[in-house]
Amino acid sequence: MVVIADSSGKELYALNYLSYDFDVGDTTSDFMVSMLIPDWPDVPQKARIYIPDTEYGGIYKRLETDTKVGTISVGGFTWRGMMRNKIIVPPVGEDYALDSGDINTIIKTRVEEAFGGLFTGADPIGVEVEEFQHYRYCTLYDGLTRLLESVGYKMQISYNVQTRKVVVQAVPIIDYSEEIEFSSDISTSYYMLADQSGVNHLICLGNGELKDRVVVHLYANAKGKISTRQTFKGSDEVVAIYDYAGADRRQLIQSGTEQLQNMLSVNQFSLDAEGQFEIGDIVGGKDYVSGTVMKASIVGKIHKSEDGVETTEFTISDNVEVETI
Repeated sequence: MVVIADSSGKELYALNYLSYDFDVGDTTSDFMVSMLIPDWPDVPQKARIYIPDTEYGGIYKRLETDTKVGTISVGGFTWRGMMRNKIIVPPVGEDYALDSGDINTIIKTRVEEAFGGLFTGADPIGVEVEEFQHYRYCTLYDGLTRLLESVGYKMQISYNVQTRKVVVQAVPIIDYSEEIEFSSDISTSYYMLADQSGVNHLICLGNGELKDRVVVHLYANAKGKISTRQTFKGSDEVVAIYDYAGADRRQLIQSGTEQLQNMLSVNQFSLDAEGQFEIGDIVGGKDYVSGTVMKASIVGKIHKSEDGVETTEFTISDNVEVETI
């Protein structure tokens, strides 16, 4: 059931839809609900459109009419998409925005400040972070996601019809790769690509001149983890230069780490599977033919309905861990 509520959250009616598509997480984070033109119920501006007690919903911002096929569609950003449209800005006079304390308290403070009553958090859970440093001018979604991942948690979002609020809270990441094995021995369809030709040593050049210039060497290990400790040497080492004139050592390490992450070996893993996986959970697959094991986190979901059939597709992170058996 897809429900329409007005801008205050008061439920109006259920939509008589033909299809819907809620894309949450990943990059786009938008939704679209289509219906026949005669079924158009005069959706009010800034209406809330959602599937009750799930994270599939958002604010009506887009209208599309196609008289050739006789449909009218409404859409906008999903709740996660709206969080991607907010920026964590460093306080005046400070280089970085910092957060510390209980993770649910941090979430509650950040989302209520950003959305003025539409979003809220949950009760403290006793999981603390100490002086977490956000990337400069990161999105609210990316900042909170990184903060939660640092303590093994993920972001859970749902629309509460009683309180008329979007509830954002921290819940533990579940590693399904340890419980459910998608492998070449079962009928589940999957795709694996293990490519070790990417950069694994980045020489970062910051401020200063010649011998006085700030230089930082960053290295990636076999699992894509970045540090100042070298793993690959000799013929296995692939080196590149990153020039960031004007950066001090701290800025150079942060920016260089982001740069190297985009230059790493490309390992890809995807699968067709059903389950109650959530964004942030970890799934894995095993190819007994080549002896390759991969696992990665879920970064997006597309929940859709067409011709009365509901399906959910999962998007898996490009940051794939690879092992051999």
